[in-house]
Amino acid sequence: MEHLSTAAAERLTLGLTLGLVALAALAPATHLPAHYHHFADQRALGGLPFAMDVLTNLPFALAGAWGLAWLRRATGLAQPQRMLAALFFVGLALTALCSGIYHLHPENAGLALDRAGMAVAFAGVVGLAAADRVSGRAGLALAALLLALGPLAAVWDWRTGNMTPWAVLQAGGALLLALLALRRPHSPFSPFSPDAKAHAGALGFSTLGVLSIYALAKALEMGDHAVFHALHGVISGHSLKHVAAAAAAWPVLAALKRLHGRSLTH
Repeated sequence: MEHLSTAAAERLTLGLTLGLVALAALAPATHLPAHYHHFADQRALGGLPFAMDVLTNLPFALAGAWGLAWLRRATGLAQPQRMLAALFFVGLALTALCSGIYHLHPENAGLALDRAGMAVAFAGVVGLAAADRVSGRAGLALAALLLALGPLAAVWDWRTGNMTPWAVLQAGGALLLALLALRRPHSPFSPFSPDAKAHAGALGFSTLGVLSIYALAKALEMGDHAVFHALHGVISGHSLKHVAAAAAAWPVLAALKRLHGRSLTH
């Protein structure tokens, strides 16, 4: 993908995205595991039910607020990247709210709300990666599609019991991030950029960094009960998953901080 022209990279991104949409629509139905809502840490705190799973959503809100603050200070960022970064950080704040509501009383309707919040952040970060490594219009188009289909997939699972579209959305978004990592970021602040002047305005964050931390979060989620028992009931895998998933914002935050620092020295 590295040596493709911008137009060819746009066509490839569009083709892969449409293929994933077709897969989500045509693949056999899958269902939520029977005991999905039975999380390991059932403890309440001061009347707050499932306290750790609720409170560990706060890092999402902090990352979102921090990112929006840095974004206001950043100069030299192209408008598509600015819009998509804002979408990502707003999505993190929504994730904190929606996931917190879900964990107060875990059930299917709340899970749809939780996923709808996540979908906003997901659309922002995948679109931002495409804007940086393909083109601004590719990033905006991809984010718009994910922003429309993500909440729809979440509600579809709630209303029909078919989790396949949501699973394809998650896995497909991660696949797109991995493929975009094969294309160097078009950033004047990236050590990989061969022509800083030609690509001024991009952010140049590490998609592999985001993916690596996200993979850790998924592993912690899958090991919810095992982690809880291994840590002698101190904290569960699902609670740690929230913290790790919020930390996946760090590569974007670090790139914004670097951009702000460079703008102060020029």
